[in-house]
Amino acid sequence: MPNRPDSSLGAPRSERIRRWSIAAAVWTLLLLALYLIVGPGLPGLDTAPVSEPASAGVAKHAPAAAPPELPDRPPAQPVNPTMPRSAPTRLTIPKIGVDAPFTGLEIGPSGALDPPPADETNLVGWQTDGITPGEQGTALIAGHLDTATSPAVFARLAELETGDRFAVRRADGSTAAFVVDSVESFRKDDFPDQRVYADTPSALVRLITCAGAYDRMARDYTENLVVFAHLDQKA
Repeated sequence: MPNRPDSSLGAPRSERIRRWSIAAAVWTLLLLALYLIVGPGLPGLDTAPVSEPASAGVAKHAPAAAPPELPDRPPAQPVNPTMPRSAPTRLTIPKIGVDAPFTGLEIGPSGALDPPPADETNLVGWQTDGITPGEQGTALIAGHLDTATSPAVFARLAELETGDRFAVRRADGSTAAFVVDSVESFRKDDFPDQRVYADTPSALVRLITCAGAYDRMARDYTENLVVFAHLDQKA
């Protein structure tokens, strides 16, 4: 009878080697799978945990930075700045060299503001029972273009332009600063009373003098020059 291996001695050596190889491969695959699932630091394995990459010096769980403090807002400026009533004492217009005291004027029989005395070359007038410069409303300041002998306080008034500034010192010690809005001429027989004299919630000023041709028969100029200006809230 052919010889057969004795079963009590186990499988032949080549068979045992093959089985051990298969078992080792299976264990290797199991360990690799476990490593991929659990990650480094398996029990019994001498591995160090992988450190996380640095994040530009910022801690991973750093608390959120507090929002920057906003600077205090400046107090809101009033829409229509005004000043309390106070009589004007002096007018200064640096651009045209005006530095003149005030005198009080009245509304004449014709309904127009009387002019300052005819022989005063450096004097301006304001309507004493009207609005004071800086007060809410429209203040009127009048001055001569010239006199019979020489130029007067408002001889150069037509040189003013939009954005130019002038100031009125007042009896209470304050100064009202104004900015020119426009400079316009109107025929005296077609003067826009409503536009020039109208009441307003703002503090406005009108500088008024003569303009145009001189009418020798009427002994007066044919036009009026009006400087429209408003109180400067930044002053």
